[in-house]
Amino acid sequence: MKLYDCAVAPNPRRARMFIAEKGLDIPKVEVDILGGENLQEAFLAINPRGLLPVLELDDGTRFDETMAICHYLEELYPDTPLLGTTPVERAQIECMQRKMEFDGMIATSEVFRNQPDNENFCYRSLPGVDDLPAIEGLIVRGTKTLERFFYWLEKFLDGNRFIMGDRFTMVDITAVCAVDFAKWADITIPKENTNTLRWYEEVSSRPSAKA
Repeated sequence: MKLYDCAVAPNPRRARMFIAEKGLDIPKVEVDILGGENLQEAFLAINPRGLLPVLELDDGTRFDETMAICHYLEELYPDTPLLGTTPVERAQIECMQRKMEFDGMIATSEVFRNQPDNENFCYRSLPGVDDLPAIEGLIVRGTKTLERFFYWLEKFLDGNRFIMGDRFTMVDITAVCAVDFAKWADITIPKENTNTLRWYEEVSSRPSAKA
């Protein structure tokens, strides 16, 4: 088993954090997204979509979506559960994880990739697509969505140590990666969001956050 990875990219980081929380040691193959290596023939032979991360099994089977990778590893290594232990918990975590992903991760991607002065991505407006120029309207939409993300994150953390309660889960992984990704677009946790700031300090201090 090996993970096609990119040290600076937020989605591969989600997979790395999950792997670290599980205490696993999976070999990694670094792919340079900033330099466009993911859009070159060698990597496209591995994932024609040009996206990371990709988990490749010993028999050649590949998963090219972060949550598919996490679900697979959770099935193999159920100790330290990060996706829930009951049908209700699993559904609740999946619901909340999607909120963090769409309102946080994807919204930031829209803002970051569509800045006209972003020389690495201004011609790659959508992930995995080359020669698509920046779309200015996506910056506005992404910024507004991030405002909603931070509003609800503060609400979800009211009275909770972690987003889902007392236990760290995949929801926290996606959320902290979204918060750090938003910094790339010069968007940070609002100073009045005290619940979120407290949570962020704790989650960022976990060893997995440095993975």
